[in-house]
Formats: sequence, structure tokens, C-alpha cells
Amino acid sequence: MSDDFNMSMRKFLKQVGVTSQQAIEEAMREADTAGKTYAVKAVVTIEELDLTHEVTGQIKGQE
Repeated sequence: MSDDFNMSMRKFLKQVGVTSQQAIEEAMREADTAGKTYAVKAVVTIEELDLTHEVTGQIKGQE
């Protein structure tokens, strides 16, 4: 894979990670999350490549 491809991929994934974490933290701060666990799903799509990739998991609320 080319350096340009790798750099653009890393930049996109970093942006997804950072902005998603910020959004989740903000939502968790605004809610009573103590003792709760939340199902979470992230979806990445590239329409031109007919790609849909889902990642699921759980996030525990703050104590």
C-alpha cells in the first residue's frame, strides 16, 4: 500500500476515534450512567465501494 493511502487511512481513523470519544464522553456526562452498561455500535461506510463495516461493543457508565 502507498504512503499516501496509509496516511489518509490513519488520519481518518484518528478523526473517527477522537471525535467519537468526545461525543460519547459528552453524552455520558449529561446522563446518569452510574452502574449502567450501554450497547454501542459504530458503522463505517464507503458507498462507492459498497462497504459497510460495523463494530459493536459495550461501554460501562462511570461510577
